[in-house]
Amino acid sequence: MWNKTTSDTQFYYGIIGHDALLVKQIDTTSIEVHCSSNKLQGLPIDDFIRRYLTLDIEIGTVFRRGFADHYPDVWAIARRYLSVRVMRQDPFETMVTFMCAQGIGMGLIRRQVSMITERYGEELEVNTDFGSLRLHTFPSPSVIATADVNDLARCTNNNRIRAANIIRMARSFESGSMALACVQSGECPLETLRDALCVHSGIGLKIADCIALFGLGRFDAFPIDTHVRQYLQEWFGIEAARRSLTERNYRYLQDEARNILGEEYAGYAGHILFHCWRKEIRKMNTF
Repeated sequence: MWNKTTSDTQFYYGIIGHDALLVKQIDTTSIEVHCSSNKLQGLPIDDFIRRYLTLDIEIGTVFRRGFADHYPDVWAIARRYLSVRVMRQDPFETMVTFMCAQGIGMGLIRRQVSMITERYGEELEVNTDFGSLRLHTFPSPSVIATADVNDLARCTNNNRIRAANIIRMARSFESGSMALACVQSGECPLETLRDALCVHSGIGLKIADCIALFGLGRFDAFPIDTHVRQYLQEWFGIEAARRSLTERNYRYLQDEARNILGEEYAGYAGHILFHCWRKEIRKMNTF
């Protein structure tokens, strides 16, 4: 849901709740922020930004002690990506986004999310120092819960099963069971949290780990996709990464990754390596 201004100001802009937020990096230690409100989610802007961009986490502690010494070749390129941050995003928005993301590329994912917000969100026009922005809020669980499956499918690449799964998940969120799991997510073992998420059709281990990492602040969650499998094999010599990603192999690879990266921030460190692999090895764009 983040875009870049078309002017030469080079701000990224998005919407948090009902408020527009514009962010631009000034240098390696400073960012410029503009917001349509004095507070976001009840927090002063500075406090919200620090939490949202996880600036409260000392990036030097994300990789396990001794990682650079054990894997000097990987560290030589990965350390250039330590500015990558895992954002603390809205749990429901994260759930819907990753349920839209199964088996497709970033462009189509962004298109689906954009269509969902335009169809079901609230339209806002925000005047800024850089011009007027027309934005749409992310729809609430109650709005998605009452959506018609055929109507929502038009926003999910005409995938009716995906639309039905999202509606069922939203109803569970609205009724309280899914929301309760999110509220308690920081107080329970990761496996318990994943079990609570995987109860719902359309959420498997990988999607559950993505929701936990990006929407629930569980930086120990380690999602595995094709790129992650590739760097686990190429950089760390884990031969099991060559095999198909069965549930058993998925769990085995996670255990191996945690042995390398550490428990507490395995997913955070893994995401940095993910971007490093895509940019440096695969030569892909990240946005």
